[in-house]
Amino acid sequence: MSKEYVLKDTDFLVSQTDAKGNILFANDDFCKIAGYTIDELVGKPHNIVRHPDMPKDAFKDLWDTVNRGEIWTGYVKNATKMGGHYWVYATVYPSIACESGECGFLSCRRKPSADEIADAERLYKTMS
Repeated sequence: MSKEYVLKDTDFLVSQTDAKGNILFANDDFCKIAGYTIDELVGKPHNIVRHPDMPKDAFKDLWDTVNRGEIWTGYVKNATKMGGHYWVYATVYPSIACESGECGFLSCRRKPSADEIADAERLYKTMS
């Protein structure tokens, strides 16, 4: 079982990606909690922090939603560089600032409650 990092109430993780999900920006909280430097994250796919416990259907829903231009929210278990994990309540926004016709996404994440995590774990066990 991997070591869990529990976010503080004041932690607020922010990242921006291009349309393909490659990281363009990550704030200090995201870097600190995931265990990467900004240079290790920029240009890498956002799924660098994907935890293997997360069902593929959850990310299919996320991508389907934001590609329709809608905001997606949900609970995500992410992996740290050192093999641990952390839970977030994520809000992913389709970017309105498109350059060269290519849009990206903005993700803001905060600490979920223990009950929210337990509910998400139960739900994700029923998904593929």
